[in-house]
Amino acid sequence: MSEEGATWQLTIDCTDPARLVSFWAPVLGYRVQPPPPGHATWNDWYLSMGVPAEELDPDGDGSDRIFDPTGRGPTIWFQPVPEAKVVKNRFHFDIYPPGGRDREQPWAERVPSIDARVAALVEAGASVRNRTVDEAHHIYTAVMLDPEGNEFCVA
Repeated sequence: MSEEGATWQLTIDCTDPARLVSFWAPVLGYRVQPPPPGHATWNDWYLSMGVPAEELDPDGDGSDRIFDPTGRGPTIWFQPVPEAKVVKNRFHFDIYPPGGRDREQPWAERVPSIDARVAALVEAGASVRNRTVDEAHHIYTAVMLDPEGNEFCVA
């Protein structure tokens, strides 16, 4: 049940928020969320909230959130946790290149479009887990892993 005026964000556990912020922001067309007003960095804000300095990113400014500049998508917070990912995600992102699956793009155009997006994502730090190819049913999907091993699809 949704309460009127309620808001939400997507929270993703990770060991290196800065790495995932720099990977996912351009993939999703998002931007790095600036720190709250009155704070020069997210680390400054966390310190003001009582988070011990030893728990903060010593190599960066603590940026761990991204937002959709169009306002359509949720804010995403990459929450630092000490443990690495060990099991399959219960939900994941599906990335559709321009002219993709939902637009009934012809197979001969869609496959190269997906391949180009996959190649760009690999260059950005992702890896390919596997591909599903079913030309008869026009299914072409790459299951990928982000830099921390979180699954996502390009279709």
